[in-house]
Amino acid sequence: MATVTFTDATRLYPKSDRAAVDHLNLEVEDGELLVLVGPSGCGKTTTLRMLAGLEYVNGGAILIDGKDVVGLPPRDRDIAMVFQNYALYPHMTVAQNMSFSLRMAKLPKAQIAERVRAAAKLLELEQYLDRKPRQLSGGQRQRVAMGRAIVREPRVFLMDEPLSNLDAQLRVATRAEIAALQRTLGVTTLYVTHDQVEAMTLGHRVAVMKDGVLQQCDTPRTLYERPRNAFVAGFIGSPPMNLVQGTVDADGVRIGATVIPLAGRPPKPVGETVTVGLRPESLVLASAGNGIPATVSIVEELGAEAFVYAHLADSATSGLNVQRGIIVRLAPHVAPRSGELIHLGVKDRSMLFFDADTGLAIET
Repeated sequence: MATVTFTDATRLYPKSDRAAVDHLNLEVEDGELLVLVGPSGCGKTTTLRMLAGLEYVNGGAILIDGKDVVGLPPRDRDIAMVFQNYALYPHMTVAQNMSFSLRMAKLPKAQIAERVRAAAKLLELEQYLDRKPRQLSGGQRQRVAMGRAIVREPRVFLMDEPLSNLDAQLRVATRAEIAALQRTLGVTTLYVTHDQVEAMTLGHRVAVMKDGVLQQCDTPRTLYERPRNAFVAGFIGSPPMNLVQGTVDADGVRIGATVIPLAGRPPKPVGETVTVGLRPESLVLASAGNGIPATVSIVEELGAEAFVYAHLADSATSGLNVQRGIIVRLAPHVAPRSGELIHLGVKDRSMLFFDADTGLAIET
């Protein structure tokens, strides 16, 4: 086990005018499962590859247990990586795939057999050790890839979107297996995904990246309840937070023609514009004239709940969220129909505020 520290770590690709990873400062604690999440191109996989020694580091330092590994070849960093596409040798059996790195290191045969047997038992692969990868399901192949990493007994695990090739149901099951496995092994783990639901359910902490810059790193609950800026607020949560334009009024915050009362102090002086964050579950149906008017576009019935997608009738939606309008999470028995005009109330103390220019959170 080990700590991992990025200190101003930077990766600038040739002929690029913007760093893929820009002065990253991040510390992963011993035994922690930290998830890197963000949209495509945000730098999360590049960060993983920099730690693995597969990408050149243009500036800064990357430390494992306090030792700078920049410049060390990958084989000397004592890490193991699980790839998105499994990267299994098709002509080898499961046992041969899992033991490959140990055989290359010329470990004694008895020690290799013991490590493979222990990993196979942990991953419930004992009955598949003599099979080839083509004879396995996608979930079983991914477990073999994890087994290959486990037998090395590394100080750090790196996982690059390991579940993206699995179907939805298998992805959920395998996600739970990875979380339980990491708790059992206690190995420091960096896990990359673009799926924020995966990030929130797996990570002890989650690091959100955008355009190569770390936006916030915190526990899933803190990211959800106290996002540092509008990007994190809109990215974390499923469905995502609604971000709409508002104007500070003497009696509250005006969204379109509707004034929403405030329980605390106003986020800015009267007359100034703010971005208002509204979680889908913080919105409720209100009587006509007592809430924000909106026209329903689509209603998604999901059994235990319904997601209502609507457009604000007075065009109050800001540029941050204009494509998806506003999303409301409701009980299915009260969900409206498509095309219906509804009015939305806001639960007390559920609004978040962000600076309309910088996007930074405003404390109230």
